[in-house]
Amino acid sequence: MESFLSLFDPNQDDGFEEEPELNGNSSGGGSSSSDYETDANANECSVVSGMPTERGNLIFDFEQGMLPPEPQLGNVEYKLKLVNPSKQRFEHLVTQMKWRLREGNGEAIYEIGVSDAGYLQGLSDKDMNASLTTLKQMAHSLGASTSVLRRKIIAARRAVAEVLVRKIPDDQHNIEVRVAVLGGADAGKSTLLGVLTQDELDNGHGRARLNMFRHMHEIQSGRTSCISHETLGFDALGNVVNYKYNEMMTAEEISDRSSKLVTFMDLAGHRRYMRTTVQALSGYSPHYAMLVVSAGSGCNDTTEEHLAIVRALDMPFFVLVTKTDITSPDATVQELCNLLTTIGCRKVPFVVTNTDEAISAGSNQISENIVPIFCVSNVTGTGLNLVTKFLYVLSPGISNAEKDRLEQESCEFQVDEIFRVSDVGPVVGGLLVQGVLTENMPMKIGPLPDGSFHPVTVNTIHRNKAPCRVVRAGQSASLSFSMDQDVPTLRSGMVLLGDIGNSLDEPYGTFFFQAKVSVLFHATAIYVGFQTTVHIGSIRQTAVIRGIMGGERLGTNDCASVMFEFVGHPEYVRPGMRILFREGTSKGIGVVTQVFPVNKTGIK
Repeated sequence: MESFLSLFDPNQDDGFEEEPELNGNSSGGGSSSSDYETDANANECSVVSGMPTERGNLIFDFEQGMLPPEPQLGNVEYKLKLVNPSKQRFEHLVTQMKWRLREGNGEAIYEIGVSDAGYLQGLSDKDMNASLTTLKQMAHSLGASTSVLRRKIIAARRAVAEVLVRKIPDDQHNIEVRVAVLGGADAGKSTLLGVLTQDELDNGHGRARLNMFRHMHEIQSGRTSCISHETLGFDALGNVVNYKYNEMMTAEEISDRSSKLVTFMDLAGHRRYMRTTVQALSGYSPHYAMLVVSAGSGCNDTTEEHLAIVRALDMPFFVLVTKTDITSPDATVQELCNLLTTIGCRKVPFVVTNTDEAISAGSNQISENIVPIFCVSNVTGTGLNLVTKFLYVLSPGISNAEKDRLEQESCEFQVDEIFRVSDVGPVVGGLLVQGVLTENMPMKIGPLPDGSFHPVTVNTIHRNKAPCRVVRAGQSASLSFSMDQDVPTLRSGMVLLGDIGNSLDEPYGTFFFQAKVSVLFHATAIYVGFQTTVHIGSIRQTAVIRGIMGGERLGTNDCASVMFEFVGHPEYVRPGMRILFREGTSKGIGVVTQVFPVNKTGIK
């Protein structure tokens, strides 16, 4: 082991100077400038008309009299008017719309009657109708659709409008947004999803959640223990498409009829299943997290634990306060405001009370500090219409440049779930991290116990319970393999890699890897020999710390380069992958900096 630790890269930087503090502990004296500054009353979340006063210039709100200046990047475009443009001007506008759609991954927001500086000048009815007609023609030339999100009269019978333009990529059925549902046990997560996807209110005793459960013990205990996937669709006009859309609706028909699909991952809230919850957040890389809090019990330990994990993974999130039919949500909202505005969190709570605020919160992601808060009831249906409107305009949020870069890489599909289907054979479900995957594509799956990979051929692909021919980076899917080939024993944490046919660059698993880590919390100190559960993508395995560079111990807020060793079997890890490790209340994050493949080190 001593000789192996000599492989530690001495040039690895062990500093985390640019990392924000995630556990609420401030470091040192002095003040530092930041995008969001708090004053002495920062923790007092005063609400005016149901909205925090801190929101000011952070989101688009027609009631403020003006908007922030037009952003140069992103999917938001201001247009004062679009009346009878020349042919050359029309072609320029179409090119501009195409760029905004690419920035928004198929979705763009147009503010009509607004100058580039953000002034709400408004248009007469005649000019507004002409501008909306031109916008519709622009969208039609690109194969996109338009829907007016809101239209406001500002003064002297002049109006401004906000329009959603949506274009589904040619090789996709719809635009998908993945949302992880988090929160403590008995917060009402499964019941909420049952109401949203079945379009049937709860009876107050959990009837709506029965369709969400996958096992008998879940029905008996009322607690989710595994990952459950549910879908909510929207058509081009923003109408909800769910199982109540017609009498014979199936999951495949929901996907076919929807121009946008929100895929919920219902995760367990009990601490007993925390590892499964963390694995889903790490493996499926959801675009957003939905934190569900009960108005009666407020923010408990599990809520704060889930919030800390979401922030450690740098994932945007929003909050739903449930059971408002039983008790007033005011105390819980105030508790959330205090929690979100602490020094370690520094978020701006935004309590949504009407449709305009829901659209603003969902369509204008210009500040990552904003956390929308909805107060809902699964029994009376209060506030659920605001949630669906918010979800309708919510964008996947990945930049076009990053999407193109990932698609140019070689294929890497992380296996998170394994099924066995009669007449089909083994089926794997997971996330395509990078590349483009098609049917009949030769791949390699592994690592096997000896660290090697086994060649396989992808036979069929399903996305959102419907067959498809291609999967692109950032999309989740299920894959089956050709029946005439030998498939090794599969497990969660394996990866499918593109078969590049180069024997000199064969992929191999590893037992040892080096990572630059930051300890978010530990009650005492971490020493060499510390065992912890490591999450890297879909990988979840116990690992032992074999070396700490530059010291003998690590405490809360400490940073260092650390050597890990997997205990059970080799895993496929590459530099740059994000790592999350936890054991009990101890938590830490980091980035893999160096790996030692089995075929090169000869160890184990």
